[in-house]
Amino acid sequence: MIESLLIANRGEIARRIIRTTKKLGIRAIAVHSEADAGLPFVTEADEAICVGPANPAQSYRNVEAILAAAKSTGARAIHPGYGFLSENADFARTVEASGLIWVGPGADAITAMGDKINARNLMAAAGVPVAPGTTEPAADLDAAVAAAAEIGYPVMVKAAAGGGGMGMGVAADEAALRTEYDKVRSFAERMFGDGSVLIERYFPRVRHVEVQILGLADGRVVALGERECSVQRRNQKLVEESPSPAVSPELRERLLAAAVRAGEAVGYRNAGTVECLLDPATQEFFFLEMNTRLQVEHPVTEYVYGVDLVEEQLRVAAGLAPAFDPDALTPRGHAIELRINAEDPKRFLPGPGAITTWNEPAGEGVRVDSGYVAGNTVTPFYDSLMAKLIVSGKDRTEAVERAKAAVAQFEIVGPKNNLPFFAELLENAEFRSGDYDTGIVSRMR
Repeated sequence: MIESLLIANRGEIARRIIRTTKKLGIRAIAVHSEADAGLPFVTEADEAICVGPANPAQSYRNVEAILAAAKSTGARAIHPGYGFLSENADFARTVEASGLIWVGPGADAITAMGDKINARNLMAAAGVPVAPGTTEPAADLDAAVAAAAEIGYPVMVKAAAGGGGMGMGVAADEAALRTEYDKVRSFAERMFGDGSVLIERYFPRVRHVEVQILGLADGRVVALGERECSVQRRNQKLVEESPSPAVSPELRERLLAAAVRAGEAVGYRNAGTVECLLDPATQEFFFLEMNTRLQVEHPVTEYVYGVDLVEEQLRVAAGLAPAFDPDALTPRGHAIELRINAEDPKRFLPGPGAITTWNEPAGEGVRVDSGYVAGNTVTPFYDSLMAKLIVSGKDRTEAVERAKAAVAQFEIVGPKNNLPFFAELLENAEFRSGDYDTGIVSRMR
């Protein structure tokens, strides 16, 4: 097993990774910005080193500073967590060229799946269903209009290099397309340095379902069930659950098989997620994108399958066999994750601030992956995620009831937070029925 690990991330995911390193006897090395010096992950690591000021470009995305930290601390491997440099193929190559172990998929797989158009084409060639859409970037507005006319309105206008729900717009007609195309292209150039735009069919009522895959050291790709991710605001997830209440045994078999084909098509190793759109009316699903990293919502899969995904990432990176039997994966019970963000629970606008009170819920089937404690400050420099509240039960009904109780027990005073939204959601008849889609939050508002 890897003897020392540098975690090139912060907050709750850094603490989450440290928890597994302690279990495995691995020396954990944290890097942090000046703004994060007082956060729990810094003190919980075996060693910590400051890599720059608050600005992520000068700290958590500063490749030279992170590699220098790895060298000075004698780290053997680097785990990128999610966000920041986790899906940066050049960083992955640089890490390996430096003689370090990269805890993630190969750089070629990251590159192949990082461009949405290239990924769509690869998946179609591998027999994975893809939604009707362009097979190359729409070179200009006229090309976008022509493509939309062939696909049929409404259409989704997407940044080819985007991710995390960013760089997308919906157009119901040509007039809207003309506006959205320029908006998405400008955003993509500014945020991703690539203004390429693709056009896809937009499904007004759709569910967002994803499959957790793991490419093993021996070359096999296995699927560890699916997750429902349809509770979203601004195309970004707020709630995930596993298994999906929309997926039948027959559909699950097709969905997981397609996800395995997707991983095999790019020689995938380590943890990844194949995201799909599911039409609940027809039970058809379409490839959306592949996230070549550990997902924020990985804990619900860990609960249902009894697998420590961070440990498995480390085992794959070290060339070791998995700690579970890939031929005997059996889901048990139900799990739900709620993303506790420092944001207004009505409009979901960021609300950073100093935390004066932080009391986490506890009890059977309750887990909290948090990045903060009382006395810390949620700064405006990073994502608003403060913690993940994960609950499990023998079935969905029990999990929902445990989530209600845990939300009521969770006390955060200081920054704005979305706990009141979750209290409302967990009483919502549509959510409780399990028959909901990506429009549920807008209907609640």
